[in-house]
Amino acid sequence: MDKLLFVTGNQNKVREIKSILGETINLIGLKDVNWTADIPETTGTIKGNSLQKANTVFDKLNMDCFAEDTGLEVSALNGEPGVNSARYAGPDKGSEDNMDLLLEKLKNKEDRSAQFRTVITLLLNGEQHFFEGICKGHIAEARQGKGGFGYDPIFIPDSYSLSFGELSPQVKNQISHRGKAVALLIKHLKSI
Repeated sequence: MDKLLFVTGNQNKVREIKSILGETINLIGLKDVNWTADIPETTGTIKGNSLQKANTVFDKLNMDCFAEDTGLEVSALNGEPGVNSARYAGPDKGSEDNMDLLLEKLKNKEDRSAQFRTVITLLLNGEQHFFEGICKGHIAEARQGKGGFGYDPIFIPDSYSLSFGELSPQVKNQISHRGKAVALLIKHLKSI
């Protein structure tokens, strides 16, 4: 395989995956192929959005690729924000707004358990494969740390006292939902 396209415009995600992959694979992102068109995420599920994103880019570029979709699922909120994690506070809002809304909704809730779920769809040699990673934890009372992105400053993984926003990228990549899904992806790529 010459190149593998990661279907994302989020350079934080590209960097994170590259650090997990190392030199194993020549990973490129949408910026590397000058992709500027919007990619729909309209299926209502994390797995469906992952597949939709991969298919959209593959149909236009005919290039081996993988896409991922991730959601934060909070038990006390019946799985919210889930598939709407990136746009939880509204389509024009950012991570700070999303965290504010989530913390507000969890006020006075005893159950703060949550999990991050990532589903990767790989389209390779005419076949599709799915890889899922889950990281269980809980939502902190307030932001902790400035590292990471998205909900990282308020998510504390099980067996840790630090948030994803405080943990080193190396530790986060080993235990995170995305890290687990990518590990399955790498295992598959090495087996072919």
